[in-house]
Amino acid sequence: MRALPTSAVRRLPHGQPTSTIPDFFFQETILRDPDFELYDNVGRDADQIAAARYGIATDNDLLRWAKRDAENFLARHPLPEQDLPTPDLTPYLDALAAAETPAEASAVTQRLLDAAHPLLHAISNYLVAAARWRDQNRGAELGSPPKMLMTAASHSLSVLALAHQADLAILRAEYDPAPAPPSPQQGPKAPGLPPSPPSAPPAGPTPGR
Repeated sequence: MRALPTSAVRRLPHGQPTSTIPDFFFQETILRDPDFELYDNVGRDADQIAAARYGIATDNDLLRWAKRDAENFLARHPLPEQDLPTPDLTPYLDALAAAETPAEASAVTQRLLDAAHPLLHAISNYLVAAARWRDQNRGAELGSPPKMLMTAASHSLSVLALAHQADLAILRAEYDPAPAPPSPQQGPKAPGLPPSPPSAPPAGPTPGR
């Protein structure tokens, strides 16, 4: 491999070299996104060092670039800055702690599932819409982003279904347990007596002399 120019050697603080990458890589990357050169900052983290070594962007970089490029769009379509309100589960947790029977615990669980359903259903609907954005889901292969989003939408509702099934299993064990299996026989039956030997044949007439 030919020697690389000094400009192609990226260094950590104190001058320790971390990787050697051909100049054309940096040139192509700069043309694609000048912000990629932030990897050269003194305060870069381990993810950025690894990304520079293998010629990829970190997850945080991808999100940061997308946020930068969407600034004008968000200015035209402002979204709430605050997080969705966190529900107060204290009443549910207190009631669950006080429950003494499966029926009482089920009453709390079912009430919480009913209360959470609208939010989880709304999130599922959004994920489906994201999967169908610009018809990208048409002809999408398994494992592609649209398929992953559809799976996420399904899983957001399966949380409720799985919890509901668990609660029903508890109630069935309480109110409708499966019948006990028949008890095994007390032991093998005593073997019968052996059959009687055949009786002797009847005596015939005495042969004449």
